[in-house]
Amino acid sequence: MQATGEYRQTGKRKPMVRDLAEDEQPRERLMRYGTESLSDAEILAILMRTGSRKMNVLDTCRSLLDHFGGLHKLVRKSWRELRIVEGVADVKAITLEAAFELSRRLQSGGNAKPLFFHTPEDVAAFFGPRLRDLQTEQFLVVFMNAAKAVNGHQVISKGGKTATIVDPSEVMRQAIMNEANSIIIVHNHPSANRRASKADISITRKIVQAGDLLDITVDDHIIIAGYDYLSMRAEGLMG
Repeated sequence: MQATGEYRQTGKRKPMVRDLAEDEQPRERLMRYGTESLSDAEILAILMRTGSRKMNVLDTCRSLLDHFGGLHKLVRKSWRELRIVEGVADVKAITLEAAFELSRRLQSGGNAKPLFFHTPEDVAAFFGPRLRDLQTEQFLVVFMNAAKAVNGHQVISKGGKTATIVDPSEVMRQAIMNEANSIIIVHNHPSANRRASKADISITRKIVQAGDLLDITVDDHIIIAGYDYLSMRAEGLMG
């Protein structure tokens, strides 16, 4: 018999997920045992739904995790980078990136109620999911009114893997436009090193000085470093 698209030249059909025992199929395992029972590859397989002609969806997801070094590194990748792995087409890659972003938004806990940051932990809990997976630095400013309720936040600068250029006058311009009585600075270290660099300390003190002239208080500068963070106020680095 001539081999079809589902058969190798040996005549053996490539194993598909549906060929696995029911207890080994991701969807059935989720329905029977819950999401906690699934491996990272099995959860990804449910999102991706199908594999390719050369590899079933479970093997494709295992290949994804191996290629990028695990789930925590995988979620940092854009859909264009995910396509590098064989069997991950545009639609599948876009689906994964959208799922990763949805997870980050849920972790941030945004809601319609007034938002207050009472502690550095509050700031890290909100912005950590948004910044920890980025591969380049982003520098943003949080604007707060007289009651310390958050008016909003604005990305001021985007840079490379180790630094970004920030203009203190632009920080203050945005603070005035957003009617801020005080601000919190937040930026990420893609290296996951929480230590404040000399450049971090220098720009923070320049922004503090600019704020003093305009009567806008800089409450803190939070550095997001992977799943860790640093409060420059707590470390006595604000000047």
